[in-house]
Amino acid sequence: MDRIDRLGRGAGYGAALMLTPYLLIKVSWVVGALLGLLPTGSGLGLVQWVVLNAATIGMAAIGITLALALVRPWGLRIPAPPLVFCGWVAAGFLVSMLPYALLRSLWQSPGPSNAADGHGSGGATAPDWEDALIQLSFVGMGVGLAVALPAYLRRRWPHAFTGRLGDGARSGGEERGRLVWWRWMLLAGPAVGLVWLYWAAGGTSGLSHPGDRDSNWRMLDLVFGLWAFIGSAAIWVAASGRPAPLPRGLPMTLGCLGSGALFAWSAWMLPFTAYAAVAGRTAGSVMPENLAVAAVLHGAAVLAGATMLRSLLRTYARLAGSV
Repeated sequence: MDRIDRLGRGAGYGAALMLTPYLLIKVSWVVGALLGLLPTGSGLGLVQWVVLNAATIGMAAIGITLALALVRPWGLRIPAPPLVFCGWVAAGFLVSMLPYALLRSLWQSPGPSNAADGHGSGGATAPDWEDALIQLSFVGMGVGLAVALPAYLRRRWPHAFTGRLGDGARSGGEERGRLVWWRWMLLAGPAVGLVWLYWAAGGTSGLSHPGDRDSNWRMLDLVFGLWAFIGSAAIWVAASGRPAPLPRGLPMTLGCLGSGALFAWSAWMLPFTAYAAVAGRTAGSVMPENLAVAAVLHGAAVLAGATMLRSLLRTYARLAGSV
């Protein structure tokens, strides 16, 4: 076991431990709401509150199981498709948000948080200690995954995460065909990212309620926009094999994070967009974006992220076949 493996194993255990408070808090919210001991939040009724938080309980349980799978021997025996998908989504949710957590700590602004955490207008708010534990769980899990997941992938699929981009022979015809595909595919991620960066910079086109923007909303758009560009660029580099001296693990890892961020967060936001379209302002579910624009944008991000993952898997298959 080398140094990277030792770090990865410690980070995996730490990630599972850090996410546990979030899981317990969400369980207490659901049980308390069902018993009538705790109010619901974000303008949601009892059924919506329980369903939403039950979903996050399931996600947290999967996240803890994933973190343990990255370090325990049985994790190497899990079939690749579910493990890759869960790791990709979890990294897209949490690792990609570490820059946002840093920015938020440096430039904190009052305003509603994500409805999944029970904050927002028109409903109950969590006490400060509870909110701090939730944020600490997110950050701790994100940091742990940022170390444990690449170490696991490197251990299980070394062809994709070790060596340099120039390693392995490719035919000229294969290279040209792949680059034609990537010139087209590369447009999807940056196109979505440009919209987010435009809003982060203060643009108002596509917004129905510009006055409802706050600094947290702008920071999220900035982070998502940057990840869209980083992920697309990384996947281009991994597929083209240039620059040849670059360590292969860097673009593969950044491509995984960027595509996962596009897919995970937009897939999460699509149901909220649909709910806002039905409930409107009366339920405290207002969003700054025009709902039709938001639906198209998040749908495009989901498709772009999924296509980018497919391309990473194709790149891995090519690399494994060249050995």
